[in-house]
Amino acid sequence: MDLEKHPQQPQPPAPADRKGFADPADTMRASDADRDRVADILRDALAEGRLDAEEHAERIDGVYRAKTLGELEPLVRDLPAAGSAPRPARAYDPAGEPGSGPGENLVAVFSSSTRRGRWRVGQRTGAFALFGSVEIDLTEAIFAQRVTTINATSIFGNVEVRVPENISLRGSGSGVFGNFEVVTAEAADPEAPVVVVNGYSVFGNIEAKPKRGKRIADLHDRLRKHLPH
Repeated sequence: MDLEKHPQQPQPPAPADRKGFADPADTMRASDADRDRVADILRDALAEGRLDAEEHAERIDGVYRAKTLGELEPLVRDLPAAGSAPRPARAYDPAGEPGSGPGENLVAVFSSSTRRGRWRVGQRTGAFALFGSVEIDLTEAIFAQRVTTINATSIFGNVEVRVPENISLRGSGSGVFGNFEVVTAEAADPEAPVVVVNGYSVFGNIEAKPKRGKRIADLHDRLRKHLPH
């Protein structure tokens, strides 16, 4: 028996199952600035009592281990400003300040981390010490920008920053059962590099001061050679 043939109707496409697909934004590689923004949110949360010292330490460790934005987002998902790009307040952040040097993060967890010698310091450097010690010596560093910011966090640890005597040193921070001390200094040369140390310590120590007898001998030559005009 002949059957009447009808044209086959196209079937609507099945809804795509996105469970196997990652959001492209989540897989984007995180920059040092991204990690710094998240670290600032966590530091504020610790100061406000939203996180205790142990939770803060765990999350900060995750920040500096994170490779993608998707790994950073869960660390601040339950905190204020987590859903938007945070704008952390800075003790000193002149408008239009150029920055050409890459950022760097020094982490010491039950260990020590040291940065010294002749190295090109970035515009922003992060220092985190948990039962450890971080030493940042800028006395022989090459400054690739006018203002260099160091964001330090110390929990049962120690962070020390040393700078040449002929640059400006400024800072802002606090401590909970700990110490935060920046020996401020203003260079005689108004165009000398400026180092700003912002920090927060819990049962720890953060200290920044000029290193006696250490000066940048060729300061003007370095400024002309390395700093943007």
